[in-house]
Amino acid sequence: MTKYEKDKIVTGYVTGIEKYGIFVNLDEYYSGLIHISEISSNFVNNINNYVNIGEIIKTKIVDVDEKNHQVKLSIKNVDYRISKKRKIRIIETAHGFSSLNSLLPKWIEEKMREINKSEK
Repeated sequence: MTKYEKDKIVTGYVTGIEKYGIFVNLDEYYSGLIHISEISSNFVNNINNYVNIGEIIKTKIVDVDEKNHQVKLSIKNVDYRISKKRKIRIIETAHGFSSLNSLLPKWIEEKMREINKSEK
């Protein structure tokens, strides 16, 4: 018996978004597709309004293909958001970009030498 069964709610990782659906990785063996018709009961104009690549979501299994290790998935009528992405505050260092500013002339000079060698 498989760990993936029809109508079971599972957690997956969004790996791709196309016009026709969302690709989700469930584990190292199983992956699936949430077809655009399984995203919402309403008209879906832009799939990117529902999920982002890299997001972890909950999804319902519609069908399982054991032979190919693939599942058909749905987020219709599922509270699929696990958590909203947290905004991380970036703290600027005391030196700011000064270290980059001091190294930039050296990097430019090295790159110019490399370009000149390759042209000869």
